[in-house]
Amino acid sequence: MTGQLDAGALEKAELEIGFVPLSDCAPLVAAYEKGFFENEGVHVTLRRERSWAAIRDKTAFGVYDASQMLYPMPLASTLGVGGPAVPMVTALCLSLGGNAITVGEALYAEMAEAAGQPTLTENESAAALAAVVRVRAAAGSPPPTLGCVFPTSTHHYELRHWLASGGIDPDLDVNLLVVPPPDMPAALREGRLDGFCVGEPWNSITVRRGWGRIVMTKHTLWNHGPEKVLGVTAAWADEHPRTHRALLRAILAAAEWCDRPENREELLGMIGVERYVDVSPTTLRASMFGELRRDLDHEPEARPDFMVFHRYAASFPWVSHARWFIDRMVGAGQIDEPDDADDLAARVNRTDLYREACDDLGRPYPTIDHKPEGVHDSPWTLTQATRPIPMGSDLMLGSATFAADTRPGPAG
Repeated sequence: MTGQLDAGALEKAELEIGFVPLSDCAPLVAAYEKGFFENEGVHVTLRRERSWAAIRDKTAFGVYDASQMLYPMPLASTLGVGGPAVPMVTALCLSLGGNAITVGEALYAEMAEAAGQPTLTENESAAALAAVVRVRAAAGSPPPTLGCVFPTSTHHYELRHWLASGGIDPDLDVNLLVVPPPDMPAALREGRLDGFCVGEPWNSITVRRGWGRIVMTKHTLWNHGPEKVLGVTAAWADEHPRTHRALLRAILAAAEWCDRPENREELLGMIGVERYVDVSPTTLRASMFGELRRDLDHEPEARPDFMVFHRYAASFPWVSHARWFIDRMVGAGQIDEPDDADDLAARVNRTDLYREACDDLGRPYPTIDHKPEGVHDSPWTLTQATRPIPMGSDLMLGSATFAADTRPGPAG
């Protein structure tokens, strides 16, 4: 089937969708502002929230029909990690990349002194922090306090990966604290945090104000790693299949629009207004154009794929990604290894629904549900798809890999 369904066929046409003010809310904003929702007969109100806990709870209990969510959040909600067990699903990834780790100026000075050099590269940063941890422990001083946005967030697991790469035990050698994304810069300035992992633009805001320095990016931690998804409860998806499919089509079209270079300037002004991210276009350029400035002493570094919305099969909800995050939850001691981990990943990440929406739009899609990570150091082509799909590097910090099953998906 191609084209839109008749609006009268939708189970529900008036929807409320939650989001957090981050650069990667862009596909939702573009879908609203550029009329992609209306084209599908869906009338959406976007609701801004400061915290991921509010997003989770309001979606779980029906205040929102759907929400921008952290990639592991539908899995965590289904498992009851940190709250009631409410089965959720995602059939669409909203973005790849976009996070960074920033430390305050005082901690950076300690790290540079411990490393014996004035500046640190990304690959030197964790080892330098490890040296600080040892110095503080020997002096009887408190360990660094680092912030992440949610216990079951990409940021938490990326922070743990970075710390472990330097020989730091995330559970013993540092204090980890949950802070909502918009509150990160102030928490650092006020001394409640020594550093944090957060999505843009909150790293760039901290750097521009002279409060901290970016020491690691998701571009290096996991190049083109998944970040946000569109999440709904499993019950809502079952009760509103045509509405859900219309939502997917609208956001898929918006994501493709967002990734066209000629649209990025317009996108800056669109998401920067008060009702969305409420940040100047100048600050948002860092994420939208990959012009990330690590500190005030250096010019921006070009990272053209710092944030991706459509290219590289970005929207596809890989079951292997869900499986990877289940492993991260186990490693962080948040859950025991589920007996049905593979089936759980497939129940939450609904590749079948994604493929239906792509069929409607005539878009190509993968015919497998799993792919390996950390094995491509340059662009490559996914041939296990309805049409070949250009893909990007997927290298991970420390040459980590994830050997995923590559069995065909339902459409393979």
